Amino acid sequence: MSVNLKRYLESKPVETSAPCRIDMGGTLDISTFYYPLRHLNPLTFNIALDLRTHIRLLPYDAPAVKISSTGFDSAEYPVDSAPFDHPMGLMFAIAAYFQAEGVHIEIDSTSPPRSGLGGSSVAAVALIAAFSSVLTRVGVYRKLYRREIAILAHALEESVAGVPCGLQDQLAAAYGGVNSWRWHGRVKEAVFEKEALFKKNALPEFEKHLLVAYCGIPHESININQCWVRNFISGKDRGLWAEIIHCTQKFTDALKRQDIQDAVEAMNHETLIRKEMTPEVMDTLADRLADAALGEGCAARFTGAGGGGCMWALGETAHIDRLKDVWEKILTERQGARLLDVKIDSDGLLYSCP
Repeated sequence: MSVNLKRYLESKPVETSAPCRIDMGGTLDISTFYYPLRHLNPLTFNIALDLRTHIRLLPYDAPAVKISSTGFDSAEYPVDSAPFDHPMGLMFAIAAYFQAEGVHIEIDSTSPPRSGLGGSSVAAVALIAAFSSVLTRVGVYRKLYRREIAILAHALEESVAGVPCGLQDQLAAAYGGVNSWRWHGRVKEAVFEKEALFKKNALPEFEKHLLVAYCGIPHESININQCWVRNFISGKDRGLWAEIIHCTQKFTDALKRQDIQDAVEAMNHETLIRKEMTPEVMDTLADRLADAALGEGCAARFTGAGGGGCMWALGETAHIDRLKDVWEKILTERQGARLLDVKIDSDGLLYSCP
C-alpha cells in the first residue's frame, strides 16, 4: 500500500546530501570478482570528496512521484507504473521500494554530470536516507543506519541495472573519509570491512597530495565494466586481476606508512594493467594527463570505470604543485575540461532535518 507524503512534507521538507568519490582498485567490489578471488584478500580504495549531491523531498499535489534533476528533463509517474529504464529509473525504483507518492524529489549535484565520480550511487544513498527519515516521522518505517542505506542503495541499483554492480561508491557516500574496503566474501558476516587510512585531522595535509580533473566528456563506463566482467567470467585476465589486488594492497599499505612515492608506483602500475586490458578506459586527453603526471613523478588514474569523466593524481606536494600547472594547460584544449576544486569529505551522509 502506497504512502502519500504530501501533508507530512508540507510541514517540513526533508533534505539530505552525500559526497562523491575518487577511487582505485574498483571492480573488485563486484561479487563476480571478490568471491572467487577472496583467497587473495581483494580490496578497493576510495576518497570521499566534498562535491555533494543534495536531495530535497517536497510535497506534491498529485498522487505520483515527480523528479527534477540538473541536466535532465523533469519526469512524473504513478509510483506503481514508473519506468525503471528511465534516465531517473533508479530514483523511481527507490520510491517504489518505499511505496511513496505525493512527493517531488529534487536532485542537485555539485559534481559534473556523468563524471565517473559515482554520482548515481551517491544520489541513491541520499534519497534512501531522505525517505527513511520522513517515513520514520510518519511512523511506518524506522530510520536506517548508514550501512543499511549503502547496502539497500547497491541492491536497488544492481536490480535496475540488470548487471553486476560494485558497492564501494555507496559506502564512500555513506561514510565519507579515506578508506580501504576489504571484500571477504563471507556468507554469515558482512562481505566487506572498512579501514580508515587517515584520521580527520590529517586530511587537510593529505589533500595537498591530490589533484582531480574533469576531462570535459561524460563517461561511458557500462561497456568497460561489462567487458571486464565478461572476460573474467570466461577465464581471461585472471592473473591481471591478481596483480591489481597486489597493487591496491601495496598502495594502501604505503599510504598507511605515509610513503607517497611507493603509493605512486603502485597506482601507476594498476593504471597500466587496466589499460592493457581495455585501452579505451582512457581517451587521448586522459592519456596526456597521465603522461604528464609520470613526467612530474606523480601517479594518475581514471575514476570509476573510466571511458571519460574524471582523472585524479597523487604525488609529493612539490610534484603535485608543478603538475597542477601542466594539467591546467592541457585541459584548456577541450571545452568543459577543468581542474576541480575539491577537498576530502569526512562526514559522509548528512541530514538537514531530524
